[in-house]
Amino acid sequence: MRRGDKVRWRSHGATVEGTAVRKLTRRTRAAGRVVAASPDRPQWVVRSDKTGKAAVHRPEALGLFRTWP
Repeated sequence: MRRGDKVRWRSHGATVEGTAVRKLTRRTRAAGRVVAASPDRPQWVVRSDKTGKAAVHRPEALGLFRTWP
């Protein structure tokens, strides 16, 4: 996965689509919480296309997808 990739994830029973913003590889504060990321267990900041809000997820919780014109 790379910055700018279109991704989707599950949130509160719904599928959310958005964009991968930043890969986190160390403990840091993001999306309103402390994220325990590390080089071995990175996490991604993602931004919802619908709401514009940021969230943080592990790579296994995110799915890449393509949009067709």
